[in-house]
Amino acid sequence: MTTTLAAQTPVASGRATGRRTATLFLAVAILVGIYVLPEPEPLQRAGNVIALTSEGKACLAILAFAVTLWVTETLPFAATSLLIVLLIPAFGLASFNSVVAAGFGSPVIVFFIGVLILTSGFSRSGLGTRLVYLLLMRVGTRVDRVLLGLLAAGSFISWWVTDMAVAAMLLPLGVGLLRDAGLRPENGGNVGRAVMIATAFGALIGGIATPAGTAANIVAMAQLRQLAGIEISFTGWMAYGVPAAMLLVPLTWRVLLWLFPPEFENFPISDEAVRDKLAALGLLSGIEWRTLIVFGTVIAMWLASPVLGALTAGRVEPPIEAVALAGGLALFLPGISVLTWKEAEQDVEWGGIMLIVAGLSLGLVVFETGAARWLAWVLLGGIAGVPGVLQPFVIVLSVAGLHLMFSSNTVTASIIVPILVALARDLGLDVWTVVAPAAFASSLAFILVSEGPTTIIPYSSGYFSIKDMAKAGVVVTLLAAACVAVSVLANRLLAP
Repeated sequence: MTTTLAAQTPVASGRATGRRTATLFLAVAILVGIYVLPEPEPLQRAGNVIALTSEGKACLAILAFAVTLWVTETLPFAATSLLIVLLIPAFGLASFNSVVAAGFGSPVIVFFIGVLILTSGFSRSGLGTRLVYLLLMRVGTRVDRVLLGLLAAGSFISWWVTDMAVAAMLLPLGVGLLRDAGLRPENGGNVGRAVMIATAFGALIGGIATPAGTAANIVAMAQLRQLAGIEISFTGWMAYGVPAAMLLVPLTWRVLLWLFPPEFENFPISDEAVRDKLAALGLLSGIEWRTLIVFGTVIAMWLASPVLGALTAGRVEPPIEAVALAGGLALFLPGISVLTWKEAEQDVEWGGIMLIVAGLSLGLVVFETGAARWLAWVLLGGIAGVPGVLQPFVIVLSVAGLHLMFSSNTVTASIIVPILVALARDLGLDVWTVVAPAAFASSLAFILVSEGPTTIIPYSSGYFSIKDMAKAGVVVTLLAAACVAVSVLANRLLAP
């Protein structure tokens, strides 16, 4: 057996290398093919003449090249991202210095680094595990309540730390709960399916509530600032994201119970067993207390910053990026020492940072060359004929469809936000209320397991199939579109 496997390994490796090489050549062919195509006839839309210039065509060529490599993962995400930073000046679309400044020079990079360091501290301190056990002790051992508890806990924790980390945090707890009940992947049934899908869906839902929830939110905020001059505060984002997330949690709970009706009512573990697990953790340790204080301070500053700015006429209004970075760095201070730098290096998703850099750089040139405007009318020009009440719903479904092709939350946000900014300007619509549904939908990747690590992590447990998640994901995506639409419309009505 060992000899056979050893003999097969070079062959399999050679085939994989061949596929990657072929895909790379395909991506280059797409790049060159789009670049040498003649410029299309200008579009006539809403009294506007919208032309795709040669520079805009070059942007679309680079965009198609990048998406091909990102979706197929022919090169590592980070490598493709850095390649884009080189391609933009190589095609004469912007100077190298301006491309670097648009990406690496954006304050959003600092914000993301700070959030990822905070996430690392939250996970390593054990605070997340304790919170979930506290929740289980509150909800009891009824299957439906545990399911709601997992969705609610995953959602709330994901308000403040990245959704991928929340899924990783909940995975061992969900698996442990199922195994204590004698359920393995081969006999997990509907209970196993529902519990493990809930660990993914809860984290995804909470990711839209605040800017800290996922990298796609950070990209959207940065592009709004960069392309439209619109500053969205932490609380300004929450005004749209929190209601949508809170509406979606109970609806998702009902969907999971409907599609995967539990085979039994109660987990065969007692409330005392849950208490014992919590008691085994003991009182809050020193490292948990220190992490809690830092986290509480960061969250309080994020929420209070606009109030402080209003009270002091802008003299005291710490940027959310500075607060995030200060909180992350505080975890290394003597006397706090929640993390070592080696631990942070292991946990921080540096490839994700490179992806944001590429997204910001590419988004800027796609917008400035007019390619975003042209693409907006080609892909979403029909939105002009949709009643305003239904526009957020249609935008969410459209972006969810695009997400199936792009696979990554950050890639989807990087591509779609510049397009919608251009479209909103042409149609005279409020840019933020058009972009907000798209930004949320960039994170709500419910349908395909392959759409991101937040769903891949629970899928790795083996308790549900790709078909199981897709079945639930289609329904939850429709509900998500409705919840986002309700939140956007409510904010429109309440706006002064």
